[in-house]
Amino acid sequence: MRNAALTLGIIAGVMGMIVGFFGYGYTELARNFAEVEEVFGMFDRPEVVRVVSILSPLLAIAGGAMAKARALWGGILMLISAAGMYYAFGYNVFTMFPIAFAGLGGLLAIAAGKPDEPKAHF
Repeated sequence: MRNAALTLGIIAGVMGMIVGFFGYGYTELARNFAEVEEVFGMFDRPEVVRVVSILSPLLAIAGGAMAKARALWGGILMLISAAGMYYAFGYNVFTMFPIAFAGLGGLLAIAAGKPDEPKAHF
């Protein structure tokens, strides 16, 4: 289970980076060019989108990397990452896989008990 959590966390982080690049880039584009904001609109909380665009993929990758040695901490980081992406971007076609992968990886890491390694958190 720890290997699956590791893989899902890293994949979620990479996919989240793509979403984050576009989210952060759009907020900067709309901030610098008022025409873009008038035509396409703006996020309700652009500062939250900017912060989550950086932190959520970082937390997913770090949580995935920690899943083998410290499964509980890694799982918590991946769940925070999934919640952050959902809060900032919502659930849509671009975020469904990063959110689902980070959430499932977090659950698998937390559920990984004693059978995988002697340093279990239960």
